[in-house]
Amino acid sequence: MKFRIGIDLGGTKTEIVALDPAGAVRLRRRAATPQDYDGILGLLAGLVAAAEAELGEEGGASVGVGIPGSLSPATGLVRNANTRCLNGRPLDRDLAAALGRPVRLSNDANCLALSEAADGAGAGFGVVFAVILGTGVGGGLVVEGRLIEGLNRVAGEWGHTPLPWAAPGEHPGPACWCGQRGCLETLLCGPALAVDWKGEGQRDAGGIEAAAAAGDAAARAALERHASRLARALAAVTNLIDPDVVVLGGGLSNLATLYETVPRLMAAHVFGDVAQCRLRPARHGDSSGVFGAARLWDLPRPG
Repeated sequence: MKFRIGIDLGGTKTEIVALDPAGAVRLRRRAATPQDYDGILGLLAGLVAAAEAELGEEGGASVGVGIPGSLSPATGLVRNANTRCLNGRPLDRDLAAALGRPVRLSNDANCLALSEAADGAGAGFGVVFAVILGTGVGGGLVVEGRLIEGLNRVAGEWGHTPLPWAAPGEHPGPACWCGQRGCLETLLCGPALAVDWKGEGQRDAGGIEAAAAAGDAAARAALERHASRLARALAAVTNLIDPDVVVLGGGLSNLATLYETVPRLMAAHVFGDVAQCRLRPARHGDSSGVFGAARLWDLPRPG
């Protein structure tokens, strides 16, 4: 296939990219994400058709899609998506029917990990754990170039594990949309940081570092709590898989203070006499997921 098309389906925006055989970007577009299933399906099919028409490659490109959820190995239906209208739907089959060819879907954090391990901040490392810190919180794992999805295809679903070493005031934690309480997503996502800083009803934590630097005590305290929680969460990951590098993506990956503060705070919780952590921002920024989606057809499909 001449071109590889990747799509990153987000809650508010969707991005498409087309890579040529050498990996160069030949086309890149963004569009608002509809809030209903049929609208999303139409958007995805329309983006692919428009991209192929512009490239002169009608029907010939491979198509990979990163979604804010995963496909159940039992039913083949989307589950665990915080874009709720996707849940219970056969998105890969419906999109394949609309395009007239098979497509590959994977979790958006898996796509982030795949992209960053290939030619991003995790390039050259054997074990890469990638984290999305945005509207939601997720994780993906690549080992020696292979995306690890797991038997139940929930590998890396770090955002829906509880906060480790929780203080009394942190337990049981906020209710999560998944039905549990105290999930990392409820404490580490952008809206959670905004609420901690400015109170209930807030969703945008933009400018929090500048506010803290300017003397805003509430901003500084919220950043300190967030860094402490992220450090404990990543220490638990380190105790389990001891990654060579942790790559941060999503909007909160732009918080510069994390890269010095979090590795230092992790030391108290890593089980060993050495507590190194290579913590790096995603090289491809918020487009890393779409590049990873384009690479899904580069991988052998697990049986």
